[in-house]
Amino acid sequence: MAILTFLISLAGATMLLLYAVRMVRTGIERSYGASFQRLLTGRQSHLQAGLMGLVLAIVLQSSAAVALLTSGFAASGYLAFPSGLAIVLGGDLGSALIIQILSFKLDWLVPVLLAAGGYLFVKTEAKKVRQLGRILMGVAFILISLRFLREAMDPIRDSAFLPAVAGYLARDYITAFLVGGALAFVMHSSVAAILMCVTLVQIGAIPFAAGLSLVLGANFGSAFIPVWLSRGMDLRARRIPYANLALRGTWAVICLFGANLALRQGGLGDPQGGQMLVNAHLAFNASLLVLALPVCTPLGDVFARLFPEPAQTEGNHPGRPVSALEQGSYGSPAVSVSNLKRELLRMSDQVNAMFRPILELYRSGSKEQIKIVQSMDDEVNACLSGVRKYVAAIPEDRFDKEQLKTARGLMDYAIRLETAGDVVARRLTVLAGELNKRNLNFSRDGWMEITRMHEAIMANMQLASNVLISDDLESARLLSLEKTELKRMEHDSRKRHLKRLQNGARESFDTSDIHLETLRALREFNSHIAAVAYPVLYQNGQLLETRLINEMLPEDAD
Repeated sequence: MAILTFLISLAGATMLLLYAVRMVRTGIERSYGASFQRLLTGRQSHLQAGLMGLVLAIVLQSSAAVALLTSGFAASGYLAFPSGLAIVLGGDLGSALIIQILSFKLDWLVPVLLAAGGYLFVKTEAKKVRQLGRILMGVAFILISLRFLREAMDPIRDSAFLPAVAGYLARDYITAFLVGGALAFVMHSSVAAILMCVTLVQIGAIPFAAGLSLVLGANFGSAFIPVWLSRGMDLRARRIPYANLALRGTWAVICLFGANLALRQGGLGDPQGGQMLVNAHLAFNASLLVLALPVCTPLGDVFARLFPEPAQTEGNHPGRPVSALEQGSYGSPAVSVSNLKRELLRMSDQVNAMFRPILELYRSGSKEQIKIVQSMDDEVNACLSGVRKYVAAIPEDRFDKEQLKTARGLMDYAIRLETAGDVVARRLTVLAGELNKRNLNFSRDGWMEITRMHEAIMANMQLASNVLISDDLESARLLSLEKTELKRMEHDSRKRHLKRLQNGARESFDTSDIHLETLRALREFNSHIAAVAYPVLYQNGQLLETRLINEMLPEDAD
């Protein structure tokens, strides 16, 4: 009975820990996700990139999240392999610092975090303030789950079961290493897995030697998480996770044999306690970062050979991805819809590539750079033409009414994406050219307002892609709410701009027309991107067909 109680308590505490870590990461990504994109893709040395990864891992509470973000930008060509690998290695050290912070006895902080976080999340409407409340509650849940983990060990601490398992793991450090790796991969969180190991050592459930092997294994296993999650990405995206796996795996195995040999010969003294285990985990990741940074550039050539780009075939031009649609070939309705979604994702990536450099064009865009962005619109138009032809030729006798409606809804979204591309090519780039031609600059506050809107739209584009793939109702609701939030941002920026004009700000006078037109264009662009949420909301009864009152009041009838 004690074993059953232990397993149930352990499962509950573990799931709460996983949920809490995800809760913190989600709150931060929803508030500042687009800002991370700008930080990651900036020019920086290997050391600066490593420090950036360290900070991002602490903020996101996950080194795997940093690795996936980095892989995505590498696939898009915005991040070189050496900088990307340095960011991922720094993220691993940042994850270790999170464990150092959370390993302290902070139970007294739980009610404070719950009270403050709950109030901000429930009682406020501002997006970033609500997400701050989510983050605070997530940290509180992490601390609660760690307390549950400690308490879960009480029923079996004095039984014969736990000492037998602990003794075996202490003797067979290779098994302990493999168990730690499997634990981190199954939990999909190195933070959660290593916190569990540290807690077991803190309460004396397992000896330090077994805990060290488990932690080294968890470090190795955590490197498999981004490899697994990026398996469907472009080859350029997969090079970085595999390089990280090779470096971490090699260093983990070396440290495993070296540390256990030193422990058995007494070379490390008699280390005890969870804090010593946290220190060992920090030392492992810090030493890996120091040793690996100098080889980031040489490894780029090695993994370029291991993961070569596919050979270009006739009709497959460099820089122009092949269409997912094969005209006249439909297969089953499910396959046809899947092909349409893949093509829309490709189209969305092209619109994203057009929109991303807009801030740079406003700051210092040359005519050549503007023309490059405008030329991308031709490929977006070609995608729309292909989608139209594909949907128009669908054999209606093989598709039922709902399937045809889905296909036509996807075509409608393709039209929206093409229109969003036009907003960039025909309005935003033109405004950027005019700003640079007249050698004008926005006021400091005006530029910050436009920057925040740009970052919010970049995050919304990622969310829109998630909705397109998954048809997830929660994501669709969030995207609709974000559209309303951006509308509020545009309205507030316009009011503040007019107030600056009243106060006689010269820069605001000079750029007034461009500023206001940019706000309108950004809002329209976001509206087209967010349209992917409407079918999902409507199908789930979350969206009305009209906002008008259906029945007139009696006194208004005449």
